[in-house]
Amino acid sequence: MGCMFSQLAAKFAFFPPSPPTYQIKKGDNGKLTVVSSSSSTPTPVADDTSLDVLLIDTKRGNKIVAFYLKNPCARLTVLYSHGNAADLGQLYDLFVQLKVNLRVNLMGYDYSGYGASTGKPSESNTYADIEAVYQCLQTQYGISQEDLILYGQSVGSGPTLHLAAKLPRLRGVVLHSGILSGLRVLCHVKFTFCFDIYQNINKIRKVKCPVLVIHGTEDEVVNWLHGNGLWKMAREPYEPLWIKGGGHCNLELYPDYIRHLCKFIYEMENMTTEIRLKRIRQSLRLPTRPNTTTSSVTSNGCCKIQLCQPKCPRCPKCPKPRCTNCCCWWPKCSCCWRPSCLNCCRKPKCPKCLLGSCCCIKCSQWRCCVDSHNELNGKQEG
Repeated sequence: MGCMFSQLAAKFAFFPPSPPTYQIKKGDNGKLTVVSSSSSTPTPVADDTSLDVLLIDTKRGNKIVAFYLKNPCARLTVLYSHGNAADLGQLYDLFVQLKVNLRVNLMGYDYSGYGASTGKPSESNTYADIEAVYQCLQTQYGISQEDLILYGQSVGSGPTLHLAAKLPRLRGVVLHSGILSGLRVLCHVKFTFCFDIYQNINKIRKVKCPVLVIHGTEDEVVNWLHGNGLWKMAREPYEPLWIKGGGHCNLELYPDYIRHLCKFIYEMENMTTEIRLKRIRQSLRLPTRPNTTTSSVTSNGCCKIQLCQPKCPRCPKCPKPRCTNCCCWWPKCSCCWRPSCLNCCRKPKCPKCLLGSCCCIKCSQWRCCVDSHNELNGKQEG
């Protein structure tokens, strides 16, 4: 039953362009090139010397296509996971703009079943896809997670947070029109079901790096509340960007979009380990450690705090309260050497002896006082 619902949710989640907007062919030099699907003439992509076209194998047996755009001035690399209704042929122009304006290397890829990638689109396949691309960045280009920023748009927020939750030293994450979960987009439910897909609401709490959320206030596909919820649940949230009047697929057209992204990338470039730890402490609001030199310490050094307990109400010779860690904290009476009974001391005075309290541990009622004085009177009379 859960598998059936999962497949149904997948049908609503993935809409690959049909036919694909590009095709992959191998050139005379052995390198892969991109051509338009409508004709055999090379597209402008083929003339870009900074572009590497890759065909990557995944652990689920699919071959996915990836574009790697190099920037000689880049210090960071962005791994871009696109939305559900686009492929790399449509996103190439956007990739070039982001590479130039943000001064980053950019890796974009098509999910299984998208573009020229083989297989069928599914949640598990997208997880295998992004893991394979990340491994390629490590092995082929030497990109470590400390120099990597994950970018997820719409459905792409699912594989993005899946990988981000596994990389504790990641530099940053960008969630563009992200979703809380697949079922929450369709039904607006408030609970997480086992058959729900892309349960970002659970994975966002595991991300240990700064998270930038970008969302349009007039998004009719994924409500703005999804982005707001992800931002509130992030462990290290970055200043969000709520684009007033922005929809689901047009946020790149607003000037604030590229301006805020540039600010985020700039801060991530200059973030050191010391600055990051300071921000984590501020977000957690950790209390300052007390100064041990000013705290009181007993003579035997067993603890630092002395508690002031009440003295015995009958015997003024009782010693002062002692340390809570090294001895019994109730004071002992110097007359009978038994712990004083507070319950007995609070009772009314005995009508026989007229004493307000008794230090005997057994006397919680008047009977003990009466019996003891009867004995004394008997001895005196005798």
